[in-house]
This record gives sequence, C-alpha cells and structure tokens, in this order.
Amino acid sequence: MIEYIFHILIIVSIYGILALAQNLIMGNTGLLSVAGAAFYGIGAYITAIFVTKLGFNIMTMLIIAPIITGFIALLVGITFARFRDDYFMLATLGFLMIFHTVVRNWETVTGGSYGIVGIAKPSIFGFSLSSPNTFIYFAIIILLLATAICYFISRSSFGRVLNSIREDEDALKIFGYKTSTYKLIVFVISASLASLGGVLFASYITFIDSNLFTINESILLWAIIILGGIAKNRGALLGALFLIAIPEALRFIGFPNEVAGLMRQCIYGLLLVIFMLYRPKGILGTYKI
Repeated sequence: MIEYIFHILIIVSIYGILALAQNLIMGNTGLLSVAGAAFYGIGAYITAIFVTKLGFNIMTMLIIAPIITGFIALLVGITFARFRDDYFMLATLGFLMIFHTVVRNWETVTGGSYGIVGIAKPSIFGFSLSSPNTFIYFAIIILLLATAICYFISRSSFGRVLNSIREDEDALKIFGYKTSTYKLIVFVISASLASLGGVLFASYITFIDSNLFTINESILLWAIIILGGIAKNRGALLGALFLIAIPEALRFIGFPNEVAGLMRQCIYGLLLVIFMLYRPKGILGTYKI
C-alpha cells in the first residue's frame, strides 16, 4: 500500500512540473498553447535515446534534455511569438502533430510505434532509485526545483511583464516593450521545464511510445491549471493533485467489474463539471481564460 501511495505521489510530481510549465505560458502570459505534450514527449525521448543508445545517465539528462528542448522551442518559437490568441493555439497544435508524426515514423531513432524500452533508472553514488520508495525523493526534488523557478519568475519584473501581456498586449507595446521577445523567452522556459517532466517520466516508467504524448495530455494540462486556478503556481500543483488522485481514489469504489471503468470515468467527469459550474475560476484562481 505504501508503494502504491508513493507511486501516485510520483505521478502527481511529474504532472505538477508539467502544470507549472503550462501555467507559466498559459496562466501568466495568456498564451493558449497545446504544445505542452510535445515538449514533455521531447524530454522523454531525448532521455530514452541518450540513455539507451549513447550510455548517458539520468542525472546528466536533467541538464541535457532541457537544453535541447529549449533550443527546439527557440527555433519554433521564433515564428510562434508573432501569433496571438487562436492563431497561437493552432500553431502549437500543428507543432504537436508534427512531433507525433516524427516519433511514429522515425523508427531507427525513436522506435516508431513500438517505442523505446529498457530506460535505466536513476542512481546516485551507485545507489539505484529503482522503487517508488526511493524514486519519490528524486521526483520531489525536481518538483521543488521547478516550483522555485516558477515562483521566482512570477515575482520578478519579467513576470510582471508577462502578466501585462496577458491583460493587454497592445497597451504594453505602446510603452516600447517588444512583447514577441518576452513571449519567445517564456515559451522556451516553459518547454525546458516540461522536458524535466519527460525526464522523470521516462526514467520512472522505463518505457515510452508516441501514444503517451498526444493532445489528450495537453488537454489534461489545461484541465489541471483551470481547476487549480489560472496564473497561480499553487493552483497548478493543487490541480495536479486533484486530477491525478481523484481517478485513483475512485478505483476503491466497489463497482461491478463489468462497468467499473465506465462508472469511474462518468463520476470523474461529473465531478469536474459540477466543480467548474460553481467555481469557474478554479480553486485558487482569480482569472478566467
């Protein structure tokens, strides 16, 4: 039972990192992005490829994966930064589709639809973090690092400019701010943070394939930060806890096996609908999309 609880906390930590990254670009800056799953997947695939084929260790990937992912985000973000609102969302959706197509068809590198197996667990001074009881500390440390970065950004002058972009980008341009530059920077930072979630996921599950990083993951990230509260780092973490823990808690309701899965999904969906009807700004939020 303890291992199961630690397993849930590890998954919550991974999605907490992803939610913080999504909140940085969507909550703080007001950019509607569905590319979160793509950068999450890029971090996971970079980790899997470097570890299984090049012999790198997971600790090194905590540095390499964000750098490579950030560089990719920089290349695509140079174009995306000039877009706004629905156009930005469509551009990021296109990027997610391109990522999914590449990893499914570049079989010699990504394994195609079969994915990549045998990803090594992280180890510290020869001590392997191979079980949930030990991996949980690794996951929490990375989560705390991501949280510290996001809190620092949100409380800095850079963060205040991001909030101004969310509120009125045109007004900010009048004062001479190059908003496209700020959007490009936050796009790169968000992508790098999301890749950390990918590193954790790949090293914990030890297997990845393209079906794990679809638009469904991006929609889940949207739901997490909306439920927790837009533009609130605490809300992103709380939303991750709720949306990961509630489905697991519903497993313990004694439904007949024939309808258990369907009933859990129905109750889960109903809870979300009811909550958003009575708390449309989320648990801790003060803004709406």
